[in-house]
Parts: sequence; structure tokens; C-alpha cells
Amino acid sequence: MSDEEVNELAGGIAPTGVPLAEVPESSAEVHSREGHLAASGDALLRADEVVAGYIPGVSILNGTDLYADEGELVGIIGPNGAGKSTLLKAIFGLVSITSGTVMLRGEKITNLKAHQLVPRGVGFVPQSNNVFPTLSVLENLEMGVFLRPKKFRQRFDFVADLFPVLADRRSQRAGSLSGGERQMVAMGRALMMEPSVLLLDEPSAGLSPAMQDEVFFNTKQINSTGVTVVMVEQNARRCLQICDRGYVLDQGKSAYTGPGAGLIDDPKVVELYLGTLGKAR
Repeated sequence: MSDEEVNELAGGIAPTGVPLAEVPESSAEVHSREGHLAASGDALLRADEVVAGYIPGVSILNGTDLYADEGELVGIIGPNGAGKSTLLKAIFGLVSITSGTVMLRGEKITNLKAHQLVPRGVGFVPQSNNVFPTLSVLENLEMGVFLRPKKFRQRFDFVADLFPVLADRRSQRAGSLSGGERQMVAMGRALMMEPSVLLLDEPSAGLSPAMQDEVFFNTKQINSTGVTVVMVEQNARRCLQICDRGYVLDQGKSAYTGPGAGLIDDPKVVELYLGTLGKAR
């Protein structure tokens, strides 16, 4: 694949609109309720048949399943409008779930609000407006641990070890940082409360290819510390390259699932969700 093709692919997913019947046969694991139930029994985070949307009577999610085991990095890809970001927001209590359930360590957390979820170990980094631009880096991180201020020093040291640039720029206004550095601040703030699950919504969106590489590296670093990560990404190929398992969402439902490397090479996923460039690797 040429550099031009990589950069084009990095800009987002290009659904081809090819009818399913015309896509080559493959070994893709089509998502099924039976498979989900069999595999998700001991999951740290689990969503079952979630129906949710922004307007009463209009659902974006139409029975979505998802699970993440402890220590996993799970990626979610799919065409625009598939419900990827809505799923994360529904898990984090920002979008009302009208039916279905979300469980954390076997405890029902469906429709709990963000301030109830953070102390339970769920962190969320939104795609945009994810820092306080007029506050310093240090003040942003302090906001992340305002519920447990006595833990600030310990958690600051942890975040600074992951992102040394934040320690160097601690007095700098967050709004004056580069896009990649602001993303570090947002991730760092979410980590201040020591989450067991971190939800990342399009962390590479709007960044240069070099900064995207850094975001994916940082995501792996966070995951390597034991934090379970569930990441929605428009850069589908890079997401699948680093994740343990992936989900392909389509029309508000989980369409395919499997190891990230397997989804990258699957003809159906390439044709329907990665675009024709996917065949050039």
C-alpha cells in the first residue's frame, strides 16, 4: 500500500455499499446472541441487546451486544451512523437506554449517570471538547480526581509516567497545546480516578498521521497497565491492528466480531467496512 493510500484510509472508513450477497464468502464470525452469551459470562463490561437513541421513538442502537474481558483492548468500527459513539455514550450514561442492560463486574449499571459511574471505575474520553482549555494541564488533571483529591499525587505520578510531556507542560494552558497533546491531557484526566474500564471515542480524529500514531501507541501503553480499553475509531485499520478483539457495528447492531487481525484480513469486512483500499495491503 502506498503512503497516499495509507493517508487516505487514515481519514476514515469508506463503506463501499456492496450488497452482502455480492461480497465473497469468508471466515468472518457473524455476531450471534448465542456466541455472545457463551463468551461473555465472566466479562468485566457487558452490554446486552442495548436499544438507545437521542430522540424518543428513534433508536440509533437496535439491540447491540458487546463485552470486554479484564485487561482487553476492544475496538469498535463501522460506517458513519452505525451507532459506534452512541454505544459508548449509552454505556457512560450520556444517552438513555430504552431497553437492554449494561453490566460492570456483574452489577447492573444501565442508565447510571457519569458521576455514578466514575467512582465505580468507568472512565470516558469524548471525541471533542475533552479538555478545559482555559485551565492549565495540572488543573485539568486535578479536575479528574476532584471526587478523591487525596489521591492526586499518586495518580499524577502514574499519569506523568505514561505521558512525561504533561509533567513538563503542567503549567501550560491546555488550550494552547497541540491536538495530540490535548488528547494526552484528556486521557490523563480520565485515568486520574484509576478506572478499570476506559472508553475512548474517536481518539485519533482530526490529528495528523504522526499524532495518530502517538495516540494508538498511548492507547496500547494504557492498556498494558491493566486498564481495559473499549475504543471507537474511524481509522479502522489501525484500530484493528492494536486491539485484541473487534466489533463491526452496522445499523445499530453488532454485525461481526473476532480478533482484530482476523477482521483486517476478512474479505467481507474489507469490502463492506474498510473500503477497497483494504485489499491493497
